[in-house]
Amino acid sequence: MNEVIQPIGYTGDSPIGALDAASIRAAAQRIAPHVRRTPVLRVDGADFAVPGVRLVFKLEFLQHAGSFKTRGAFNSLLTRDIAPAGVVAASGGNHGAAVAYAAMKLGRPATIFVPSVASPAKMEQIRGYGARLEIAGERYNDALLASEKWVAQSGATAIHAYDQEETLQGQATVGLEYEADAPDLDALLVAVGGGGLIGGIAAWYSGRVPVIGVEPEEAPTLTRALAAGEPVDSPAGGVAADSLAPKRVGALMFPIAQRHVARTVLVTDDAIRDAQRALWRTLRIVAEPGGAAALAALTSGAWRPEPGQTIGVLLCGANTTAVDFK
Repeated sequence: MNEVIQPIGYTGDSPIGALDAASIRAAAQRIAPHVRRTPVLRVDGADFAVPGVRLVFKLEFLQHAGSFKTRGAFNSLLTRDIAPAGVVAASGGNHGAAVAYAAMKLGRPATIFVPSVASPAKMEQIRGYGARLEIAGERYNDALLASEKWVAQSGATAIHAYDQEETLQGQATVGLEYEADAPDLDALLVAVGGGGLIGGIAAWYSGRVPVIGVEPEEAPTLTRALAAGEPVDSPAGGVAADSLAPKRVGALMFPIAQRHVARTVLVTDDAIRDAQRALWRTLRIVAEPGGAAALAALTSGAWRPEPGQTIGVLLCGANTTAVDFK
C-alpha cells in the first residue's frame, strides 16, 4: 500500500482526498469509460543505440487528444461542480486540447488560453473540439494570468494543467497502468514540465521503482526547484517550450518529487530532435518534442542505465505536424 501523500496546500476537504493508492485507483475507475488504456511496447535497447538493456515504451501519445493530459482533464470534470460558464484552462497546447476534448464529450463549454508559442497543430485541435480559443502572450505563464482574469469575470471553473489534486490523480493513473503491464521495470524515465505527470507517477510508485525526470536544458524547472528546496522561477524556452516550459513546477507535486523522484537529467534541444528522428526511423512513431524528451536522456547518454536493466520510457504526446512524410 502506498503511503498517503499530503501535498502542500492540501486542506482535507477535497471530494477525492489525498494522493494515495486508493484515490489513484478510484480515479482510474472513474475515468476508465472515457480514456484509452494505452499499450506498452518492448524493444531492444540496441535499436536506439543503448545496447545491453531492454526498453519498455508506454505509448501514451495514443491517448484521446494526443497526450496523457486527457486523464487529468476527465478526472477534474467528473469530480468537480462545473459552473454554468463552463471550464477554462491555460495551456501550452496539450492540456488545452485535453480539456476541450473532455468538455466536448461531457457537454460543457470550454475556453482555452494558449501562448503564441503553442503549435498550430494544437491550436487547430482545440478549435476542432469546439472550444473557444484565446491567444494570450508569448509563454504559458502569460496564458495562465489571462485565464485567471477570465475566471474572475465569468465565474468559469478553472482546470489547472498540473497544480491541482484532480489533475495529479488523473495523471497518476499512467503509473498504475505502467506497473500493471510492465512490473519488471528497473527505472522509469518521464518528461517534466509543470510536474503533474511525474508527480502523479512518482506518487503511485512511491519509491518502488526509481522515477527519473527528464527536462530540456532551456527549461530546468524541477532541477532548479530541487536544488533550491522549493519551486522557483526558471527559463522557459527550447524546442519543447509548448509542453515542457512553465515558469515553475507546481506546489502540489513538489513534496512528492522531493520524496519519490530519484533524480533529474537535462537534455539539449538537439538531443530531443534526435530522439524524435530515432522514434520515426525505428518504429514509425511520430512524437512531439515533449513526447520524445524522456527517450532523449538515453539516446544522448545524459543518463545511462546499468547493463541488463529494463527501462521504462514514457512517450507522452504526439501533437505535432513537424514531420516530413516524403
